Amino acid sequence: MRVVFMGTPDFAVPALQRLIKEHEVVCVYTREPKPAGRGNKLNKTPVHLVAEANGIEVRTPKTLRNVDEQQKFAALNADVAVVAAYGLILPKPVLEAYPFGCLNIHASLLPRWRGAAPIQRAIEAGDKQSGVTIMQVAEGLDTGDMLLKGEVEITPTMNGEMLHDELAEIGADLISAVLKAPQKYPPQRQDEAQACYAAKIDKAECLIDWQMSANNLYNKIRAFSPFPAMFFEHKGERFKVLRALITENMTLSAGQIKQDGDSLFVGCGVGALQILDIQRQGKKPMAVAELLRGYTF
Repeated sequence: MRVVFMGTPDFAVPALQRLIKEHEVVCVYTREPKPAGRGNKLNKTPVHLVAEANGIEVRTPKTLRNVDEQQKFAALNADVAVVAAYGLILPKPVLEAYPFGCLNIHASLLPRWRGAAPIQRAIEAGDKQSGVTIMQVAEGLDTGDMLLKGEVEITPTMNGEMLHDELAEIGADLISAVLKAPQKYPPQRQDEAQACYAAKIDKAECLIDWQMSANNLYNKIRAFSPFPAMFFEHKGERFKVLRALITENMTLSAGQIKQDGDSLFVGCGVGALQILDIQRQGKKPMAVAELLRGYTF
């Protein structure tokens, strides 16, 4: 097929690499480079870099709502557009430009967890399963018909990064299967009664509330690790908690810290957590035992 690929972050890279091998990727759409770091150097997105390395034209429009951009999109004469965490709204003329429309690689088992942060919200909620849904993009938010799903177990120790990486690979496998034989995957409507929304992560919710139960905090720490990461403040410094364990037989009040040799425990609203991996402000991530050699709580 002639494919237009629309994606931005690392999650989209395995799918793009697979499509480059199996089809003719005629153009890649991604978000524009953003200034970052000390020198405000423009950073291209992971998808942008892969496309450039493979000699594929890259476009970075700020919007697809104007007629000129829509005409340029249609003029590519592709068979299908594949979308993976692109980050821009696709208006109706874009959705209808190609024979097979726009197919989205969505990182959840739709209709559960529509929206911006399905990977983190699934772990945070304590879900036992996640997955990827290949769906037809419609005008609503992740409301389109579903073509194919792939499931993965969320293990008790899995964090957001681990689930992200596994789903990215599954997404590449699923979109490959759909494009090889589209007729095998008739569209299925989503059950609106089962739908729930994965809201974008707000930095404010990354501040640990020790009044939460140890179980709920444990899930949230896993979900947000390693980025954006849950954190607490102590002596005016910020400490990101990257890995923790629910600890039994430890009676501490919410927010109370107990330092025991190389171990660190904090009380929660119900139960307590043992902090295993931590990142002090301005430092690299480390095991708590290493931090405690030079810092006292």
